[in-house]
Amino acid sequence: LICLKVRFPAKVTLLRGNHESRQITSVYGFYDEILRKYGNINPWKYCTEVFDYLGIAAVVDGKYFCVHAGLSPEIRTIDQVNTVERRMEIPQKGPFCDLMWSDPEDIDSWGVNARGAGWLYGKKVVQEFNYLNELSVICRSHQLVQDGIKYMFDRTLVTIWSVPNYCYRCGNEAAIME
Repeated sequence: LICLKVRFPAKVTLLRGNHESRQITSVYGFYDEILRKYGNINPWKYCTEVFDYLGIAAVVDGKYFCVHAGLSPEIRTIDQVNTVERRMEIPQKGPFCDLMWSDPEDIDSWGVNARGAGWLYGKKVVQEFNYLNELSVICRSHQLVQDGIKYMFDRTLVTIWSVPNYCYRCGNEAAIME
């Protein structure tokens, strides 16, 4: 993906997700894979430094808000997203954490997320964020959905999962959005 970004800088935008962190890459095997293949951890260090510079959200065509996970009770506007310090490891709490870890749920407002990070957010939260920022849809990933795509809240939020048969065991479909 980085090569595509270099080749087509105006056409490819890479966004950071919760797995683009030192902690998660250490737990889920990327660190070990790098050490096994290269005999040292320098390539892992370089990759994780690149992660620190990835964007945390993007607006496409003025109406699609793209983010890895979701919203934060501390962020109401796109301008506030732009002020979030991202050149660091993803923190355990706060707006940066929320954008990487929060999940939509069939509730009205905000709720505690069982993941232990981020929040649960509902239809009214999504509608208010979209209205204040003149958006149509929040586009996210972060949660496996069996059909590869799942709309919520009268199609004002969509979850897109692009990995088929996640971990070779989930039997899910994958999707992309055009």
